Amino acid sequence: MTTTPDGPVPGFHAVIPAGGAGTRLWPLSRSGAPKFLHDLTGSGRSLLQATVDRLAPLTGPGAVLVVTGERHVDAVRDQLPGLATDQVLPEPSPRDSMAAIGLAAAVLAERHGDVVLGSFAADQVIHGAPAFERAVREGVEAARAGYVVTVGIAASHASTAFGYVRSGRSLDLADAPTALHAVGFTEKPDAATATAYLSTGEYRWNAGMFIVRATVLLDHLAEQRPALHAGLRTLAAAWDTPDRARVLAEVWPGLERIAIDHAIAEPVAAAGGVAVVPGDFGWDDVGDFASLATLLPPAGDGADGARVLGDDDSVVRVDSVGSLVVAGTDRLVAVLGLDDVVVVDTPDALLVTTRARAQQVKDVVEAVRARGPTACCETPGRWARAPGTRPPR
Repeated sequence: MTTTPDGPVPGFHAVIPAGGAGTRLWPLSRSGAPKFLHDLTGSGRSLLQATVDRLAPLTGPGAVLVVTGERHVDAVRDQLPGLATDQVLPEPSPRDSMAAIGLAAAVLAERHGDVVLGSFAADQVIHGAPAFERAVREGVEAARAGYVVTVGIAASHASTAFGYVRSGRSLDLADAPTALHAVGFTEKPDAATATAYLSTGEYRWNAGMFIVRATVLLDHLAEQRPALHAGLRTLAAAWDTPDRARVLAEVWPGLERIAIDHAIAEPVAAAGGVAVVPGDFGWDDVGDFASLATLLPPAGDGADGARVLGDDDSVVRVDSVGSLVVAGTDRLVAVLGLDDVVVVDTPDALLVTTRARAQQVKDVVEAVRARGPTACCETPGRWARAPGTRPPR
């Protein structure tokens, strides 16, 4: 079956894993209000809503599933009122991407048979809708041919924060002319290795997008992780029945916690079963505040290279080049004589760091948790220390 050049792709279902705490974006992102629920680009849409928006031209009615934690179900439904109740799959606890995507695949197989599913994380920013849609449509064709398909992003620089996928020869598919064999994956190489990769022209960033037929994914899972496969199949068989809650309580806590990259992509690529479709569109996973700064428009007249998320009128910068300010309260934020500084102002927590130290923000979260109360790391609220503890310093 050939996809049409526009309009929904027949037999295609989008799966959106919406999880993670986004600790490198604390205190803006918390485990109780993670980054996918926030508008981080000033577009007026949260990252989750933007993900659904860009998948809308590719999916028919009811062809989107969101897999998210039980504590986030209400927020997801509030942001996506067009989704039916059965289009949100609640996870009792985090079990990583393989369990989330595998559950969606098993539920889809129960409901619709051997459909093609595409997994697209809820916390990524993508620019270039036509190129994105083109990559997905070719990915669907390669998936119909039996491959596990990933999308390889054209790397703009030798990043050490992303994984890489190496491409090989063409699949020679008429309806997926750019699809290539995936030779293998490398997780976050050092700078010298990343530079060497890009010089070959064979490597792209691994964006964690996977497109595959439901039965192909489940068959690979049965071979690679039989216990996890059995548990997910059991859950899917009970999902749309009155037994769901009981079976979830019995099965979910025992599921292996593993990423789909390690469970499926890496071993199946080694056996020749993974393909890569080039994604020539703008992409970022908004992993930290340095990354966020590159996604925001220049503040003011743009002369100082500053970025502001929130009300620019509430921020004053003097002799401060390249600063990022997240203005999340009614108070004025003034930055004097500090270059490349990051200031994140929220009602109950204030973060001050630099773009260069942005990856280390997660260490602050751990330090806060270690000092007693965890409310400041979970959901926005007034900092209140427990008896006998000190505030973090």
